[in-house]
Amino acid sequence: MAKNILEIKNLTFSFHTYGGVVKSVRDVSFNVREGEILGIVGESGCGKSVTSQCILKLNPEPPGFFEGGSIKYKGEEIITKTDREMRKIRGVEIGFIFQDPMTSLNPTMTVGKQIEEVFVGRKGMTRAEVRERALEILRLVGINEPERRYKQYPHELSGGMKQRVMIAIALVGKPSIIIADEPTTSLDVTIEAQILDLLKELRDKMNTSIILITHDLGVIAKMCDRVLVMYGGKVAEKGTVDEIFYETAHPYTAGLIKSIATLDTSKNQKLVPIDGTPPDLFAPPKGCPFAARCEFAMKVCYEEQPEFHRLSDEHTCACWLQHEYAPKVDIMKGLTEAQKQEEEENVAALPEEKRRGHHGKTN
Repeated sequence: MAKNILEIKNLTFSFHTYGGVVKSVRDVSFNVREGEILGIVGESGCGKSVTSQCILKLNPEPPGFFEGGSIKYKGEEIITKTDREMRKIRGVEIGFIFQDPMTSLNPTMTVGKQIEEVFVGRKGMTRAEVRERALEILRLVGINEPERRYKQYPHELSGGMKQRVMIAIALVGKPSIIIADEPTTSLDVTIEAQILDLLKELRDKMNTSIILITHDLGVIAKMCDRVLVMYGGKVAEKGTVDEIFYETAHPYTAGLIKSIATLDTSKNQKLVPIDGTPPDLFAPPKGCPFAARCEFAMKVCYEEQPEFHRLSDEHTCACWLQHEYAPKVDIMKGLTEAQKQEEEENVAALPEEKRRGHHGKTN
């Protein structure tokens, strides 16, 4: 098994706002191994992007601040590093592909200048060597006529070409890790497939680890070795891609899978949405963050944070249903009528304010 290149333990990151403190990332732990693609999946607002930006300390401080935890890259603690020290890591040791190339590239600078910015302030390379390295990386990411593209401005490139430039900027320092934050969001499906294939090819050529952040389970299935499922600022489930899809253990993961169409889905078959809304991170729930939207929720789910249950060497799940005393249910098929009646009785025993949030109904 490849060794860990990045280790994150109990990471907690929050933001001061006029309305109070937003607890965006809460007690998140995971690792990244050499040469692997780790997927982080979840709906908007679950903490995916904030977690990834914590790795390079890109979140503004203030208003953001680390409440606790550790981020170790090759054994070195990231959280305590100064901005000056982080410049030696950003773009060199760890590259970042931002979400929207349309707004992430500087419209006033040529493509070549933006790639070469990675080398600003670094000694040991002549001007000619920097230019040749920029052209070399443009060729590597599949950009035709690199000498011509080098002199062009972003508005002269297509969306797919802009995203390749963003990948080139992330790769130019030969990083050990690339963080790709929804790299295909604004692209059509044909270009999306090309970009994903390119990332996989680059991983194979350079043995670069990739952290791929997305809300698209199709992308996760195509690209990833392991998967981290996040909800409400916390990790709900993590495991290999096969374990997440075929041995699904968390009701939220099951909800994500059931809400998308597959090749077997008939045209008359309705997709199953996840009812309700995500938790308020100004005042996170006392128990499981998914309890108010979960058809399997028990009283303990509202009262206590679920423990992490280890299902295999790689597969862990933060859900009370995995406890040895929990009722046995099929989370992919839902509750039986008898189980629904029992669940309603459990909910009826809850205090009024907790019942109000259950399934978005008042009992």
